[in-house]
Amino acid sequence: MNQTSDRDFLKRASKTAGSDSDDVHDTVQGILNDIEQGGEAAARRYAEKFDQYEGNLLLTADEIAAAADRVSPRLKQDIAFAYDNVKRFAEAQRASMADLDMQVLPGFTLGQKCVPCGAAGCYVPGGRYSHVASAIMTVTTAKVAGVGHIVACSPPRAGQGVNDAIVYAAHLCGADAILAMGGVQGVAAMTFGLFGLPKADILVGPGNQFVAEAKRILYGRVGIDMFAGPTDSLILADASADAEVVAVDLVSQAEHGYNSPVWLVTDNRSLAERVIARVPELIADLPETNRVNAEAAWRDYAEVILCKDRESMAATSDEYAPEHLTVQAEDLDWWLERLSCYGSLFLGEETTVSYGDKASGTNHVLPTSRAATYSGGLSVHKFMKVVTWQRATRDASKPVAEATARISRLEGMEGHARAADIRLKKYFPDEQFDLQG
Repeated sequence: MNQTSDRDFLKRASKTAGSDSDDVHDTVQGILNDIEQGGEAAARRYAEKFDQYEGNLLLTADEIAAAADRVSPRLKQDIAFAYDNVKRFAEAQRASMADLDMQVLPGFTLGQKCVPCGAAGCYVPGGRYSHVASAIMTVTTAKVAGVGHIVACSPPRAGQGVNDAIVYAAHLCGADAILAMGGVQGVAAMTFGLFGLPKADILVGPGNQFVAEAKRILYGRVGIDMFAGPTDSLILADASADAEVVAVDLVSQAEHGYNSPVWLVTDNRSLAERVIARVPELIADLPETNRVNAEAAWRDYAEVILCKDRESMAATSDEYAPEHLTVQAEDLDWWLERLSCYGSLFLGEETTVSYGDKASGTNHVLPTSRAATYSGGLSVHKFMKVVTWQRATRDASKPVAEATARISRLEGMEGHARAADIRLKKYFPDEQFDLQG
């Protein structure tokens, strides 16, 4: 058993999210280069090759309406429910951002403006799982932010096209266009502005390793929500937690993928041992595809850590900086105040990561691979540019010009200094200034 001074590993991962050595960079770079040079024709070739799809790539209004007709009334209600929660939370976030102005000196005004991006590309996975919720999370948030043009891009299935519920959700949430294209080719089409679409200013949404690598390569040319790795989840649980609920929650997140880490951190050995015994039984009861993923994730990437007390538990959690963090322990207010590194926090047994993933209202596009140490998840803020401005009277500019000239000369930037000098000479020709620093 591995241990440190205040924690024991009752189960230790044999791999980490970075253990997968498959290098996809060259493949992705080659596809991006081909599509940038070859344009729409190249994108179509890749769509036919990887998506095995030769249908209409940019969905028409009639196709969107037909897809909506095929969605059941109950599912439409559920999508509307999730959409309303996500929309209202995003609107509250947007209201927290405000234009402002202030006088730093009498007559010298500084300000900020919150300006939405002009165009956004929202990638919605539709391969192994049809991520209807991702359409809601990305498109709704962009719309509330005020983005001028929103493209929802999702991979079609051979002979079927884009999942009907994804089409319905993207349209309901405000997508201006729906692109039936997956993978790197879909990301490239949005970035390069193919098929009559505006070039995306920002790309958001989850995807496989090829999508994630394409976004990483393109970052700088376009904004992205974050560098994404495999999804990960951590549960903090004390003696008051229900071992069955903890085990089910761990399995629910392990099914994301073979390399999706799940971690249990507890100060109660009995709870830990019960969860360790129960998880394989729960995994065995999953449908085959889900079971294969969860078995590998639990076997290779999961950890169960026994800590001496709740402070050690919290410190361990902050060190791991999980994408999803659940607390099933007493004194939830203490945990809310103490914890600082996570993508989204789920306090108490009465909520779960699955709620946030699908319908409760917080966004499920979140930082992975310890990125929660420095970044939050997708929100209206990701689609907004906070820009600044300034204006001054001539009298108010005097002390700023003097300080600017002296600081600039100290730094050896004479051109900067002279931009301040000329204003002092023009506005105050009868005054003498010490501008040498």
